[in-house]
Amino acid sequence: MRVTRITRTALCGLALAGSVVGACAAAAPAPLPPAQLADMLARAAPGADRKVLQLAAKAMTCALRRPELGIDPTRLSVIDYSRPSTEQRMWVFDLARQKLLFEEWVAHGRNSGGNQTEHFSNRDGSFMSSLGAFTAKETYMGGNGYSLRLEGLEPGFNDKARDRAIVIHGAPYVNPTMARLQGRLGRSLGCPAVRLTVAKPLINSLRDGAMVFAYYPDKDWLARSQLLGPDCGGRAG
Repeated sequence: MRVTRITRTALCGLALAGSVVGACAAAAPAPLPPAQLADMLARAAPGADRKVLQLAAKAMTCALRRPELGIDPTRLSVIDYSRPSTEQRMWVFDLARQKLLFEEWVAHGRNSGGNQTEHFSNRDGSFMSSLGAFTAKETYMGGNGYSLRLEGLEPGFNDKARDRAIVIHGAPYVNPTMARLQGRLGRSLGCPAVRLTVAKPLINSLRDGAMVFAYYPDKDWLARSQLLGPDCGGRAG
């Protein structure tokens, strides 16, 4: 897997100005510009859509200006729901260790579509996936085994994720071999489920603060997202 080198200066640039983040405690500079962060992501994951990575970088840069969101500046996952479920469409970046950790298949909600994801919801009982940025929170053992709770950061689009129990977990129906035979992955009740064999390490790479950014070219979300708007949710840059 290709490794992208990220300098200490660049990594520290992801920290909030004046904050203390690991080795950057002495002098935390301003957040890295979204374009530079997107360049890093694109070099690490050349198979991902650059425009999606640019939006993820913009959302993360905005979130890092809002410490109440609890985003870890060294970790990011991007899900591109515009791709079919038969393709790898989830990437996990570990910026601190300077590499791409995972490039994976991920399931969507059963009412979000067949192989192509088309419909999204923030409503409990919809069995649809949700769009936007999430904070990866705590892990737990549940009906789907080792799981990772997600907290939605986008009012009206995914802020009901915790109440809906939208979590990352492993599932036997996330099987690329079977997907090729039946034309799609199995589907979840709205959770971004991953392969059982990678679930635990992938979850551990995200737990306790990574941003998870779920994309689809939904005009309403792109226009109203507080993390993608020019004023970053009304917060000063």
